[in-house]
Amino acid sequence: MSKLDQRGRPSADRTSLYDEITGKILAELEAGRLPWIQPWGTAAAKAPLAMPTNATTGRGYSGINVLILWGAVISHGFPSQGWLTFRQALSLGGNVRKGERGTTVVYADRFTPDDERRRAAETGEEAQAIPFLKRFTVFNTAQCESLPDEMVAMAPPVETDLVLPQAEALIRATGVDFRIGGERAFYDPRHDFVQVPPPQAYFEPINWHRTALHEISHASGHTSRLNRDLTGSFGSKKYAFEELIAEISAAYLCVSLNITPTVRHADYIGSWLDVLREDNRAIVRAASAASKAADYILGFQSETPEANAAISADDERAAA
Repeated sequence: MSKLDQRGRPSADRTSLYDEITGKILAELEAGRLPWIQPWGTAAAKAPLAMPTNATTGRGYSGINVLILWGAVISHGFPSQGWLTFRQALSLGGNVRKGERGTTVVYADRFTPDDERRRAAETGEEAQAIPFLKRFTVFNTAQCESLPDEMVAMAPPVETDLVLPQAEALIRATGVDFRIGGERAFYDPRHDFVQVPPPQAYFEPINWHRTALHEISHASGHTSRLNRDLTGSFGSKKYAFEELIAEISAAYLCVSLNITPTVRHADYIGSWLDVLREDNRAIVRAASAASKAADYILGFQSETPEANAAISADDERAAA
């Protein structure tokens, strides 16, 4: 747990962790690379297109940890998206190879100091919890030896040039008012609907799905859903922050559906840099909100019978 000072405020240790994470993301953006868009399917990426998971529990990582672990997979050329702690490797009868260096991931929680609890009890006010980050170290399965064979098996490469019907089915299952037509893609928060041009308007049909998932991610923030702040006007920091959330969420959704993610708004990099430089917690908050958005949307996958049906041609004609 992060240390607190005598007044119950987070110590410099937590601040430095936020600074460390933000510094890495800033360096990537300044170099023109987006941490949520990795070169899957190229020589630079030996690992399969997938979300990082704990190799022992099977639980997927979320939030900023996805970006951290994807970055480590690419920079070190790991062939696996599986991770585990030093002790987990031992519990499986294996071990981390000597000399290997782990990757730092974080755990976010909130803590209410005793003094704050007493103050709240005396005044009748609600106690204010303090957010904190705790760091811990994980190792890629490729950094270990003597693990069970199934943990180090290479996953087959996925097809990235096909339009996947389950992506269309997921859009239908969310219940969002989704309209196909027009010449531009957007989400209208006032009237709560998404509009995306027809698939044939895109140079590569797969980009229709990437665009649609970006706009559906915006729609997840409506007051009737996850209730994010969607009031930012174009060019504002609020607008840039919401675009950052939707970009990362769309990348998480794409990977979950075996679609190679790409950036839709490279021209926003400058505004994202401004947001991150001003607030060293912004990228952590954005990645966390993106995970919540993606999880919310993916939760509809098997909720209704329509989740197994693609958007029909009739829907396209009706919305055009």
